[in-house]
Amino acid sequence: QVQLVESGGGLVQAGGSLRLSCTASGRTFSRYTMGWFRQAPGKEREFVAAINWSGSSTTSADSVKGRFTISRDNAKNTAYLQMNSLKPEDTALYSCAASLLWIRDPRSYDYWGQGTQVTVSS
Repeated sequence: QVQLVESGGGLVQAGGSLRLSCTASGRTFSRYTMGWFRQAPGKEREFVAAINWSGSSTTSADSVKGRFTISRDNAKNTAYLQMNSLKPEDTALYSCAASLLWIRDPRSYDYWGQGTQVTVSS
């Protein structure tokens, strides 16, 4: 069992930056692919970025490439999402999730956090 807690969301002006954190309970964090997803009101959940168990591989959505960076610190049981050059269309509830697979499909993620709200004003 893995419990995930996100933090770091908030209100920021367009062009600004935020760093989200996802802290996991348990001793098996380093086994999991960690993913970040987002969901805006009235829209489907969208893949943002993922990082493999060791941190050696990452993948991200085209919409955030060059602006968002995913990373992890297995010693701290924490994954991060550094978000730069934020745009109003990045406004959403951001959730982290854990999967034993290297995958973007949210249906294959086993554990989810409650989410942290990111609001970008124009």
